[in-house]
Amino acid sequence: MALAAVAPFDPEERTVAMRKRIASTDQRLLGLLTAADRPGIDDAMSKLGRAADHGLLWIAVAAALGARRNKWTRRAALRGLAGLAIASTAANVFAKQLVGRTRPDLPLNSAARLARSPRTTSFPSGHAASAAAFATGVALEVPALAVPVGGLAAAVGLSRVVSRVHYPSDVLAGFALGTAAGLVTLRWWPQRPGEPAAAARPRRPAPASPDGSGLVLIVNASAGSASAELADSLSDALPAAEIVVATADDDLESLFSKAATRARILGVAGGDGSIRLAAGIAADAGLPLLVLPAGTFNHFAADLGVESVEDALAALRDGDSVLVDVATADGAAFLNTASTGVYVDLVKAREKLEPTVGKWPAMLLGLVGVLRTSRPVDLMVNGRRRKVWLLFAGNCRYEPSGAAPAYRPDLADGNLDVRLVDGSQPLARTRLIVAVLLGTLGRCRVYQTWSAASVRVASPAGGPVPLCLDGEATEMKRAITLVKRPKKLLVYRRRPGE
Repeated sequence: MALAAVAPFDPEERTVAMRKRIASTDQRLLGLLTAADRPGIDDAMSKLGRAADHGLLWIAVAAALGARRNKWTRRAALRGLAGLAIASTAANVFAKQLVGRTRPDLPLNSAARLARSPRTTSFPSGHAASAAAFATGVALEVPALAVPVGGLAAAVGLSRVVSRVHYPSDVLAGFALGTAAGLVTLRWWPQRPGEPAAAARPRRPAPASPDGSGLVLIVNASAGSASAELADSLSDALPAAEIVVATADDDLESLFSKAATRARILGVAGGDGSIRLAAGIAADAGLPLLVLPAGTFNHFAADLGVESVEDALAALRDGDSVLVDVATADGAAFLNTASTGVYVDLVKAREKLEPTVGKWPAMLLGLVGVLRTSRPVDLMVNGRRRKVWLLFAGNCRYEPSGAAPAYRPDLADGNLDVRLVDGSQPLARTRLIVAVLLGTLGRCRVYQTWSAASVRVASPAGGPVPLCLDGEATEMKRAITLVKRPKKLLVYRRRPGE
């Protein structure tokens, strides 16, 4: 029996057929969504779409999130904007040029019509891509905002169809592209775990003090959200505590030293620099430390799991506490990191600009200047002469390994996490920037990492070694040793899950 001839498979014909089906479905859905005359709804949708032009709507939302003195909402704003930048570039610079799809016919209803027709091609929707990217970035950091911000993003996408500047498939493709862009930010900026870092439980916990008895608390009013108003509220919450308000004119280290002589518990409300000073003095005096996060970044408090003043006071009330490592640079304590090289230049540039433009803009402007003008420094590292862009020593291991350090899984592991950017390699700065942008820092030959019990750093020229301890610039001796203190520090922290 002769077999019937089977038509050969033609991928091109199948692609054409699929495009026709998509186009037909697009036209049908577009007609359903724009057929009715709804002046009020159409006008509102048109205004929403215009508000999202050039990402202005999302920049405004990010500003509102950043204005809240909450670390997680600030992170959400930054991650959302990073995803938006990636999605907008991918959609408007690359995807639209590749596809070149024409836009739908303009609506007859003047309420739905945009004042100015877009000049770019239709596929994918850049508005939808930006909206989805921002919403994804925000949801990664603050899941509670997924519904309101995601709903606003969906409304922006719908507005582009109602205004007849995009087909439904343009918007769906934009949503897919934007979601991917938001998730891609995790490659450069890992998501911080919801759980605090591990830490050793003491044999004898810190004293419980519900009313603040025995506590001397220094409030650094020049740091972050610390203020005289915060001191007043703490006085109400802790009537038996001694609250001292420090201003920018005070010698903070001297205040902590004097407080330690009369305290049973030493407390600090401020940023990482203030906490660093308090930790060194508390460790010397054998006192437990109460940390109230009131700075701009609050890196140590975040790893510790003390997210708010209320968290700290709850731990003080119950005596919940842990033991953490304290590292030193020739006796000067640090809890997070010690860094030298271009990071010192960055911090100095930030401190110079900060009074005028604020800390976050100063950091960004300082980074641009440092990358443009700075040069690697000559150092002796563990007896070997090195040309160094950056030397970073973390108090305990930072994650992720092989990438930019983001958080610590353990605050009492006994090790220094050392990371060095080698300035002797050809095009070291360019290779480093490319590796950061591609998310391949762990495989970049100019980026070296190792774990150590101590690190010796010296200046071959004989001058002091410029150093940053927990984000604040200082100058040390010609040769310094970074090492852990043999005795851990007792710090208040609520038990996980409480």
